[in-house]
Amino acid sequence: MFDLRKLFGLDIGSKNTAKERLRLVLIHDRATVSQQTIEAMKRDLIEVISHYLEIDTDELEFKMESQDEKVALVANIPIIDGKKGIKGA
Repeated sequence: MFDLRKLFGLDIGSKNTAKERLRLVLIHDRATVSQQTIEAMKRDLIEVISHYLEIDTDELEFKMESQDEKVALVANIPIIDGKKGIKGA
């Protein structure tokens, strides 16, 4: 069947986008973690990991996900150089 939405460039993913936003709101509500706390954790993790590894902070992903009945903190931290190390270690 011919889909007119594709022909006219309409956003066919808006339903999925709205669903994802709602899912994120529900996860944050269940975890009772404020956005400020999440941002503070993100900054702290970047600072600590940067002592050991050179990371790409522009490509860093940091989010909370629902897994079964639990909420998980998920971080995807691209490593630029894993040989930074600490002097004397």
